Amino acid sequence: MLFAKPSYRKSLIFIPLLLSLFNVLPLKAASVLAAWVVTSDGVLKLRTSSYAKLNAYYQSGYESFGDRLWIDFPGELTQPRTLNGNGPIKEIRLGKPFKGNTRLVVEFSKDVSLDPAQLKLLGKSPTLWELNLVGLDSANLKSFGEGKIIKTTSSSYVSSSRNRFLSSKVNINDLPNVEVGRYKIIIDPGHGGPDAGAVGIRGLRETDVVLEISKQVSSYLSAKGVQVLMTRKKEIDVDLHERVTFANKSSADVFVSIHANATRGYRRDVSGIETYYFGGAKGRTLATKIQNELINVAGGSPNRGVRKSRFFVIRHTHMPAALVEVGFVTGRLDARLLSQENYKKEIAFAIAKGILEFLKEGY
Repeated sequence: MLFAKPSYRKSLIFIPLLLSLFNVLPLKAASVLAAWVVTSDGVLKLRTSSYAKLNAYYQSGYESFGDRLWIDFPGELTQPRTLNGNGPIKEIRLGKPFKGNTRLVVEFSKDVSLDPAQLKLLGKSPTLWELNLVGLDSANLKSFGEGKIIKTTSSSYVSSSRNRFLSSKVNINDLPNVEVGRYKIIIDPGHGGPDAGAVGIRGLRETDVVLEISKQVSSYLSAKGVQVLMTRKKEIDVDLHERVTFANKSSADVFVSIHANATRGYRRDVSGIETYYFGGAKGRTLATKIQNELINVAGGSPNRGVRKSRFFVIRHTHMPAALVEVGFVTGRLDARLLSQENYKKEIAFAIAKGILEFLKEGY
């Protein structure tokens, strides 16, 4: 491996079937990988913690497997997952090959044959990396990834006059169209009244965050001709049984409960977005579509994935249901984001878009 410190450039030799173990962080440290994207012109871009040490490898295809490359990062991945690729990329896998490490694998279609000698992972800055997939036919490749590659510095969150979300463009015309008047949606803002839910940094309350986001979601859906009912529209306490009964009596098509997360011990280093479902293909599809849209606007908040859970409100409702955790009010990054009005509008827009995408496909 070659290093050029003044320009933060780093060239890695791709070695077939070779692993390299290192001990940069404590075994239980979070992964240094913060975001990744494969662009439509065939460039893999990464954002990591500052001055992270990466190892990259390449393996030629064999039998029914195509070529693949992978990159190992210090720190453990929380949620292993596989994402479908497109065009010449079969899939992306993120896993935990051994304790204390994260691995991102790019597997190509069988007809792809790259020259490993031309593949170089270059550090563009202390936190940004690029790998140009030289020779890849990107004609049918669409950009996809997780998280934001370009992240604003923490100072931009402090002053609203510098807040990048002040220029946020939420255009109702960007939402999918569905048949006007056909669908009925239940939006369920978690907690309320004396039950504030989680209380985080600088007194940020879950109930306030989710009620505001829920009202915005309702507004966006209504603008597209969807009938929206909310389990609460103000700071009142609504029992879980009341929420479920209200939803089931309404004969709604979809139920979405909106919450904010917290950690025990108020760990400020933990942030992230996740979406839950209870069971069934429809519930999982709904949760996945919402989660995918949320990650597109996440502002660098980690993707904690789609998970199955037995939360009361999604377990007892009769329609496809999902429960969204829009971030950690106890997390340093998420608390800053969720304190911003325009960020909450983007989160609401993403939830509405995910719901509409689900309806548009006829579920």
